[in-house]
Amino acid sequence: MKELIVRTLSGVLYISIVIISMFTSHEWFMALFFILSVITLGEFLKLVHLKSYLAYLLLFLFLYFFSYSIFDINAVNLLLILCCFVNLFLLKDVLWVSKIPMFEKKKYITIILYLISGFVFLTLIPYYDDTFIPEIIAGVFFLIWFNDSFAYLIGKNFGKRKLLERISPKKTIEGFLGGLAGAILASFLIFKYLAFYKPELAIELPWSVWAIMAVLASVFGTIGDLIQSKFKRQAGVKDSGILMPGHGGLYDRLDSIIFASPFIYAFLQIVYYVS
Repeated sequence: MKELIVRTLSGVLYISIVIISMFTSHEWFMALFFILSVITLGEFLKLVHLKSYLAYLLLFLFLYFFSYSIFDINAVNLLLILCCFVNLFLLKDVLWVSKIPMFEKKKYITIILYLISGFVFLTLIPYYDDTFIPEIIAGVFFLIWFNDSFAYLIGKNFGKRKLLERISPKKTIEGFLGGLAGAILASFLIFKYLAFYKPELAIELPWSVWAIMAVLASVFGTIGDLIQSKFKRQAGVKDSGILMPGHGGLYDRLDSIIFASPFIYAFLQIVYYVS
């Protein structure tokens, strides 16, 4: 019971800080996620047994020039293509390779085009029609949170068939489907909220768009969690850090959305240009 209370309190504090920063201003949002990205990068570097000040410099430069002050939209699009390619390559490694080769070589490719770029597109998601719209990124976080919560509850109580036992023994197919249902439910609730409080945004992003984002968040978020589980398994650790009592490290909390963010950003760009 004590562990559950600690886990709940730390989770509520984390969610509160994230949501408040989103709706305060773009600068506060970027400042918080820069801090979160620095901590997450530190945890990731420990996992892959790499000490690098260059990685932190690259993180700052990428967030500044590709997200906060975009110097060239074509460069952003190229980074998006490379990021999605590397993410899909990591998925291939999870499914068919016993060890992810990033522990042997090409560490900086993964650091830049998986982790750092994941944060770049995470902070670009709320930009729609060249306007910072915090409701979009808050909605994406709620999709991920609903997916994780429902996957945990359904998997714990009804899960029987393993999803990928050699990587994550506790994940089940029933849990995955429960998480997907939770994310779709969240998409409906988000749309209803926007229809009442932000009707113009609800017109721009109807429920069909949010439902597709829910599927993307659930599928790619689950893949991101599996990839992180394999990283930890290869590193021989249970959690990526100890910053959040009952949860582990920040990387443990953000692994899903880091992996899913480029795909969600790409989908939103398609929606914008098609509409």
